[in-house]
Amino acid sequence: MKIRDLLRERRGPLFSFEFFPPKTPEGEEALFRTLGELKAFRPAFVSITYGAMGSTRERSVLWARRIRDLGLRPLAHLTVAGQSREEVGEVLERFVAAGVENLLALRGDPPPGERVFRPHPEGFRYAVELVARIRERYGEGVSVGGAAYPEGHPESPSLEADLRHFRAKVEAGLDFAITQLFFNNAHYFGFLERARRIGIGIPILPGIMPVTGYAQLRRFTEVCGASIPGPLLSQLERHQEDPKATLEIGVEHAARQVAELLEAGVEGVHFYTLNRSPATRMVLERLGFRPRAEQAEGESPGGP
Repeated sequence: MKIRDLLRERRGPLFSFEFFPPKTPEGEEALFRTLGELKAFRPAFVSITYGAMGSTRERSVLWARRIRDLGLRPLAHLTVAGQSREEVGEVLERFVAAGVENLLALRGDPPPGERVFRPHPEGFRYAVELVARIRERYGEGVSVGGAAYPEGHPESPSLEADLRHFRAKVEAGLDFAITQLFFNNAHYFGFLERARRIGIGIPILPGIMPVTGYAQLRRFTEVCGASIPGPLLSQLERHQEDPKATLEIGVEHAARQVAELLEAGVEGVHFYTLNRSPATRMVLERLGFRPRAEQAEGESPGGP
């Protein structure tokens, strides 16, 4: 089923999970064990990010198939960085041939160690071009998502310019969007208000990352530009040498975020899992969502 239809027909909030590409066979097995643990929460879809500069072209299609074999719905990430139009087109064909109906169209980041994005000489320059190509080739046969940036893309000169780029992607054919991670819901609500004000009506799913480590958090925020609220940062700094305390702080903050978002009526929440299940599972359970196997007979589902 296409994600645009899931969002249209939903009877409650949807949850989805995102993972990083594993680098070793052992890492791949660990990832799919984690996925199996979170499967009981019935995610609306599951995604594995696309390797930098197209480095996981071959594996990404296999992972999408494996997600389907688990009885889950894959959202296939695809970036244009480091690839020609022909190479991107070949991966698209393989995804569709594998039965993938949902695609996340992204530009991708510069290679490690570089801060400036340089398009492939025979490739696309922007995600909007990829969205347009997917629509041109597959029409409504696939559901297409894209990225949104509540605090602005790190390369955008202003929030207004960033919103114009986002609207261009929507006009090219986005069905839904998933935001970059954020730790202050005011950024999401502000972005949503600005988007609605200029006529953008597609679902915009908030992306939430439960903090599991102080150093890792600082690395992520330096790359994506997300700000850390002062009280949260102070707590994490005080307990950065205590993994259990850090996990509890991160889970509690994420749970408060998700509770407020659900209260506001968001269509769903996308969790950046960092390839681990405990933090995401703790957030969901703290909010009263239990795995299917633990629900009492006749009880209405607590998850998507």
